[in-house]
Amino acid sequence: MKVLSVKQGSPLIFIILTVLVMVAFILALAVGRYPVPPGRVFKILSSTVIPGRGDWSPITESVILKIRLPRVGMALAGGIGLGVCGAIFQGIFRNPLVSPGVVGVTSGAGFGAALAILIFGMGIMTQLFAFLFGGGALLLTWTITKRTRGSSLLVFVLSGVIINMFFQAMISLVKFMADSEEKLPSIVYWLMGSLSSCSWRKISFIIPLILIISMILVLMRRRINLLSLGNETVLSLGVNPAVLMNIILVLTTVIVSAIVSIAGIVGWIGLIIPHIARMIVGPDHERLIPASALLGAIFFMTVDTVGRTISPQDIPLGILTALLGAPLFIGLLIRTRGEWNL
Repeated sequence: MKVLSVKQGSPLIFIILTVLVMVAFILALAVGRYPVPPGRVFKILSSTVIPGRGDWSPITESVILKIRLPRVGMALAGGIGLGVCGAIFQGIFRNPLVSPGVVGVTSGAGFGAALAILIFGMGIMTQLFAFLFGGGALLLTWTITKRTRGSSLLVFVLSGVIINMFFQAMISLVKFMADSEEKLPSIVYWLMGSLSSCSWRKISFIIPLILIISMILVLMRRRINLLSLGNETVLSLGVNPAVLMNIILVLTTVIVSAIVSIAGIVGWIGLIIPHIARMIVGPDHERLIPASALLGAIFFMTVDTVGRTISPQDIPLGILTALLGAPLFIGLLIRTRGEWNL
C-alpha cells in the first residue's frame, strides 16, 4: 500500500487522531436542531467535574447532558468497539473482506432483539435477547467448526456465513409475523440502526462494558499479532492458538452484541475503518488496533451527527454507513489494486 507523507506508526499520527476524536466529540454535542457553541459545550462538560454557576440556561444544560451526551457517548464507544473488532477479525482470518459480522454474531444479536420487540416491545428485554442470541450465534459457528476436519479458519468463516444467513432468514420470519401497524415498523427501524433511543438508563452498563473489553483487546495486540502469523508459528512461541482465538472471539462477541443491543445493526464500520487505519499506520496490530479504535470513534460520531442534523427525522445509521462506506471501499480497492497488506 502507498503510505502517507507522515511516517507510518509515528506518535504524531496518534496525537492527531486523538485530537480529532475530541474535536468530533465536542462538535457532535454542539451540532443539532438546538445548536450550542462548542465553547459553551466544553464549559457545561467541565461543570460536571468542577461545580460552578454558568451563563447558560437549564434547557441548554439538559440538551447537552441528558439528551446528546448519552447518544454521542454511545457513538464514541460503539465506534471504538467496531474499529477494534474489525481490525482483529481481518488480521486473525487474514481476509480483507472480514468484518465483525463474519461469525454470525451481528445477525444473531439482531434476531434476538427483533424477537424481543415482537414479544415484549421495546425495553430491557431487547438488550438481553441481543446478548443471548449473539452469544448463541458464536456458539453455533464454533460447534460447526469443531465438528469438521477442514482448515479451521476457512471452515470457521464458512460456518459464520451459514449462521449469518440462517439468522437473516429468522429476522425475515419475525418481520413477517409482526403486526404491521405497531411491531413491524419498530423492528424495521431498529434493524436499520439508530441511537435515537439512547438514555443514561440504557447505556450506563453498555458503554463501560464496550470500553473495558476494547481496552483488554488493545492490550492483547501483541498476541493478536502472533495469530496473524499462523498456528505453527504461534505454537513454536509457546502460545496456544486455540485458547487465544476462543478468548478473542468471546470478547469481540460481547462487544458486537452490546453495540447491536443499543444501536441496531450498523454495518461497514468494522470493514472499512481497519483498511483506512492500515494505510495510515501499517499492518502491525500494535499500531493498527489503536488507530482503528480512534478512527472508528471519529467515523461513528460523524455519521450519527450527520444523520440527526441533515433531516427533520433521524436517518438510520445503516443507510448512512453504507452510502459512505461503499464508495470509500471502492476507492481503497482501486488505490491498492486489490493488493491488501494484512
